[in-house]
Amino acid sequence: VRMKSRIPLILLACGSFNPITNMHMRLFELARDHLHQTGQYQVIEGIMSPVNDDYRKKGLVSARHRIAMAKLALETSDWIRVDPWESEQETWTETVKVLRHHYSESLSLLQSKKEFMKKKRPIERSTEDSLSYQRSALLELKLLCGADFLQTINTPNLWKEEHIKEIVEKFGLVCVSRAGSDPARYINESDLLTKFQHNIFLVKEWIQNEISATQIRYALCRGLSVKYLIPDSVISYIAHHNIYTEESERKNEGDLLQPLKLHNTTLNPLND
Repeated sequence: VRMKSRIPLILLACGSFNPITNMHMRLFELARDHLHQTGQYQVIEGIMSPVNDDYRKKGLVSARHRIAMAKLALETSDWIRVDPWESEQETWTETVKVLRHHYSESLSLLQSKKEFMKKKRPIERSTEDSLSYQRSALLELKLLCGADFLQTINTPNLWKEEHIKEIVEKFGLVCVSRAGSDPARYINESDLLTKFQHNIFLVKEWIQNEISATQIRYALCRGLSVKYLIPDSVISYIAHHNIYTEESERKNEGDLLQPLKLHNTTLNPLND
């Protein structure tokens, strides 16, 4: 199948990126290869969306730094970019709302591109071209995640059922898992995931790549080398701004994650 008749697809990854690692970027590459191999899709863009500071995760450094580090890391990519929208909102934003935002943004961008092309060459456009224009109205946006994401879906109070439903039904998931893990099991354990499993793409990572951002922060706090685990430009930025310290690791200590906090207040509004 030639790329022209494929459905254009955007991959969106939400997370802390604290800091961005080579593994985060590998997830995009693996997912793109897998989706191209299906013969149905052409991945046109990857978007990394660092979480808002209000998420309250322990050791989460300011979004300003996390975005700057991701920008530096992604200078070497010609298709993945970091987007600050989620981190610039006043409070933590639920993942489904981030997906809705980027979908409508991308759709209107695509529409204006199509309008521009129509004006530019209305006469010489061939039938084949107009067919591919019709197809491009089918733009899809999928949430890119690690297989541990499927595990969190079964965590009580972390996700709203209707949000999970909208994510898997309207958008879809691309889950990258290491060769040893069994993401199909998590799908099997959830009626909702089973119902929409046609919209969940499981990508195997055959080259072991267990870079953990948490372990990288620990190494940095201890003054150990993290070279070849994260880009050199990011290492320089961290050193220059002295970002990861014992003090930064204590940030939000003892705090509940924002989604859990919100769930508790809705259940028990008098708990203040």
